[in-house]
Amino acid sequence: MQPDDLLASVRALLPSLRERSPACESLRRVPDETIKEFHALGLLRALQPRRWGGLELDPWTFYESVMEVSSACASSGWVLGVVGVHNWQLALFPEEAQQDVWGDDASVQISSSYAPTGTVERVAGGFRVSGRWSFSSGCDYCDWVFLGGIAPGDGAFPDMRTYLLPRSDYRIDDNWRVAGLCGTGSKDIVVDGAFVPEYRTHRFVDGFLLKSPGQALNPGPLYRLPFGCVFGSAIGVPAIGAAQGALERFSGATRGRVSALGGVKVADDVFVQTRLASAAAEIDAARESLRRDWRELVAFAEAGTGIPLAPRIRCRFDSSQAVLRGAAAVDRLFEASGGRAIFLDNPIQRTFRDVHAMRAHALNNPDKSARLLGRFELSPESAPTDTGELFV
Repeated sequence: MQPDDLLASVRALLPSLRERSPACESLRRVPDETIKEFHALGLLRALQPRRWGGLELDPWTFYESVMEVSSACASSGWVLGVVGVHNWQLALFPEEAQQDVWGDDASVQISSSYAPTGTVERVAGGFRVSGRWSFSSGCDYCDWVFLGGIAPGDGAFPDMRTYLLPRSDYRIDDNWRVAGLCGTGSKDIVVDGAFVPEYRTHRFVDGFLLKSPGQALNPGPLYRLPFGCVFGSAIGVPAIGAAQGALERFSGATRGRVSALGGVKVADDVFVQTRLASAAAEIDAARESLRRDWRELVAFAEAGTGIPLAPRIRCRFDSSQAVLRGAAAVDRLFEASGGRAIFLDNPIQRTFRDVHAMRAHALNNPDKSARLLGRFELSPESAPTDTGELFV
């Protein structure tokens, strides 16, 4: 499928996604109909290798799809972004892991929780994994999970890895009762001493060095991209889409509004006009800075000469800034929406809650990415100082 055709198909879904967004929130997970539509279009497999029946698209096309979906339903866009990226990461694992997941059904999906909150023990042939991991978005629709953990051992940095487990090795604790991104179903994953073979792990340092074992089998430029940038953008662009959707709804609703004080048109209010213009500028800056970053990253990947740290760090910075800008845009629109904005049947209040939930994600912390960018610009020869800096 060509990128323009895919995006046109995604845009055709938006009216039904908007209609379902209240149900998505009340269900606390993405509705079955939406997941079926994602599968029918191949959206969840946009970054999966062609050798496994995936689309293997340019990442920006995938991110544009996520933004479009998020403009109608932020929770649905968030789940698409997070779960869709996992098919890309599995392509970096050894062949045996890919075969385990996709061998019988290449449409099987994977959820995740990367924070290393569980325990990992080395055993013969692999690892013993136990504990509780939170925020596993879309886990109800997935048959496998990626869990973050630190393998015991000595080294310059802790050996942070992603561990791949089948549904039979974990249970889902339905504790997702939250104020924002309510429809993502980001429940806890609980594991009680599951064995994970060595080949079902992916080392963060391999992703950082762009030398993951799966690249020998999936040699296309898509799989020469850095893990931190690919995943970081997947949880950054939903805020751009959500803010764009809020802007469109705000504009449509405001054109016909009349103030209760004096009966004047709200559209003639300078405060409202400037709030709208400011929000539009934030959204445009967020989208275009990331578009530029991905154009550059893909060019490096296609050249096959490696990707310098500078554009990778800038992409991580711009991803977190996208969430900050998206939240700022929605805040301005919320402020100009009047008292009716606080009613639960008004979509602007849902978007307000959703973008601030996105901002709360650890990887979307703008201060951390700003510190990394600033330190690198001032000391470009400096080496990473912690495991978090390998996530670029």
